[in-house]
Amino acid sequence: MVYVAKFEKISKDDIDIAGGKGANLGELTQAGIPVPPGFVITSETYEKFMNDTEINTTIMDILDNVDVNDTKALQEAADEIKSIIVNTPMPMDIKTLIIEAYNQLSESVGEEEADVAVRSSATAEDLPDASFAGQQDTYLHVKGVDEVVEYVQKVWASLFEARAIFYREENNFDHDKVYIAVCVQQMVQAEKSGVMFTVNPSTGEQVAMIESSWGLGEAVVSGDVTPDHYDVNKANNKIENLIVSDKKYMYTNDENGTSIRVNVPEEKRNERVLSDEDLNNLVEMGKTIENHYGQPMDTEWAIEKGRLYLLQARPITTLDNNIEKSDSTADLDVIIKGLGASPGMASGSVKIILDLDELDKIEDGDIMVTTMTTPDMVPAMRKSSGIITDEGGVTCHASIISRELGIPCVVGTGEATNVLNDKQEVTIDGKKGLVYEGLLEAEEEASSNVSNQTVQNVTAPIITVTDVKVNVSMPEAAKRAAATGADGVGLLRAEHMMLGLGVHPKKFITDGKEDELVDKLVNDIVKVADEFYPKPVWYRTMDAPTDEFVTLEGGENEPVEHNPMLGWRGIRRELDEPEIIKCEFKAIKKLHEKGYTNLGIMIPLSQSVSELRKAKELCAEVGLIPQKDVAFGMMVETPAAALTIEDYIEEGIDFVSLGTNDLTQYTLAIDRNNEFVAKNYTEEHPAVMKLIERTIKICVENGVTCSICGQAGSVPHIVEKLVGFGITSVSSNTDAIADVRHTVAKAEKKIILDAARKKL
Repeated sequence: MVYVAKFEKISKDDIDIAGGKGANLGELTQAGIPVPPGFVITSETYEKFMNDTEINTTIMDILDNVDVNDTKALQEAADEIKSIIVNTPMPMDIKTLIIEAYNQLSESVGEEEADVAVRSSATAEDLPDASFAGQQDTYLHVKGVDEVVEYVQKVWASLFEARAIFYREENNFDHDKVYIAVCVQQMVQAEKSGVMFTVNPSTGEQVAMIESSWGLGEAVVSGDVTPDHYDVNKANNKIENLIVSDKKYMYTNDENGTSIRVNVPEEKRNERVLSDEDLNNLVEMGKTIENHYGQPMDTEWAIEKGRLYLLQARPITTLDNNIEKSDSTADLDVIIKGLGASPGMASGSVKIILDLDELDKIEDGDIMVTTMTTPDMVPAMRKSSGIITDEGGVTCHASIISRELGIPCVVGTGEATNVLNDKQEVTIDGKKGLVYEGLLEAEEEASSNVSNQTVQNVTAPIITVTDVKVNVSMPEAAKRAAATGADGVGLLRAEHMMLGLGVHPKKFITDGKEDELVDKLVNDIVKVADEFYPKPVWYRTMDAPTDEFVTLEGGENEPVEHNPMLGWRGIRRELDEPEIIKCEFKAIKKLHEKGYTNLGIMIPLSQSVSELRKAKELCAEVGLIPQKDVAFGMMVETPAAALTIEDYIEEGIDFVSLGTNDLTQYTLAIDRNNEFVAKNYTEEHPAVMKLIERTIKICVENGVTCSICGQAGSVPHIVEKLVGFGITSVSSNTDAIADVRHTVAKAEKKIILDAARKKL
């Protein structure tokens, strides 16, 4: 058994006892990288503590007798368990090991009592199936043996936060099979800090990309400053690009060792942070790390008293993984064209689906061809290697779901179901919108795997002040979306979760199963909220046209509308059927009470302030007070909302999200799902851009957070304009996050440069 181990004694092979963070820090230390010293209190120590004190049985008994869906009871159980762990005296043999390790660390850094960070480190049991990010605690500036022991027990206790208990129950984890390690590491009092990518994360070019600012790294990570930017050629360590920014703020420690934000001294605001020597040391360290891991790396670093420290290192996985070969389709004939809706190449056998009863025709790797996908088709879409539709544009159901699932998709072909035949072998290019006759040569493996362009452990390649968020439609897509490193969810669509139930929400209520509907929503929403916690997740209440509800059980009484896009949908429908939106509010309330305070609510398709007022009243009726208990906002999707946004702000909102898909179609009188007029659909129409600009600027003037979640949020040159208008965040599709972040950073730097030039 290993209970306490210095970083020098730990490697990546010790993840089971040291957890992911501990194993990584040990691996880097053994490789000779300058990591701040520390030690790991292993998961075996936690297990020993729980068993030796005999509190494990008591805790499991409490959990066996609690209903996790009873919020009050769950919170009481969590508080009781945490109190037991924190207040149970630590056995002397365990306590002695921790004190000895801390004293040795203090001696090694030349301090009587070292200033340390005490952090959780998830063990291997946690990693394969579910994320526990944000559910365990971190404590900074811990000093003295008594505090170290106290905070180690607090980290252990955080395994039993109400939110963590609920999540494990929902994912069928055994509470007594989940362990935790604890890292105790010297705090670095950084004078300079930042991030470094050992290659260009967008292109793979062998250039180290470095961003830095004064003080602790919180300023760069939080986006409080626009850091200096350096591109350094790794072959000769020469600077190829240098941008010095105006750095207004920095983080430092007060007399109590607590991190505080202060103004950067005037003479240093526009001073270059890193010297040539600093850059040389960073790049050389980056090369060493890259050689050790055998792949490009994303790192965080700090400099204290002239000494460089590595704080963290992760693989870069934002590099282009699309399997596209320019010559591979040269010998194939294009048989049909459409709109490229989800990038990537895929080959397979055509299966034409004209009716839901035919979905069982789809086998793994097939190319689904249909008039237009519906929520009922999602299970079959997951099995497909590619999607082709007759109808739709780049914002239709097929496009949105395909992008989230990472499946190449071509929409709006007009005639695919007539031109193609069952079992015909084709190749699709989801970027160019082309369908080829035949399969790619020697692409058997690629054709079955290319659609699985999932992004794993992705970290944002550039730190931006403007948040870059992601749109999510289905709980199943949350893990892939979170892996992009997005700053939160700018749009969580309720309708796809509702439609995925297969039963009309009204039927749940008329059948007396309102609680069942609420619980189903809770189970879906929590999967997204947990993946992103503590980052914000904006839940948009239901906005499904009537033609999508008609296929559900209980949907036979849905009205027939000539143009559902202009019909009974969004908040106008929900106010007519308030029992449905109240179920949504109840679901959010239950999750808030379980600790998921990162959830916010926004109402869709509003055209009148009275709709906002009524929605807030309905929310309050279920015991969830808007703008007090929960952040409350709205979509701006109609010209009416854009032209009266100041009235909405006066009524009271926390945030606004521009839904440019609907705003464009309503401004231009174009049904965005009609392929006959798709060529006239453009978010860049001057009228649309004026409405967007007006909304953003009025929100900025009034201190209201403003985002965008429509297709325009994934178009780089539009994003540049939005940043110029002052938008707070941009929410885009999963596949576009890396490109959008790069565009946002470029736009922010251009604004700074233009402002600097005007001062000259």
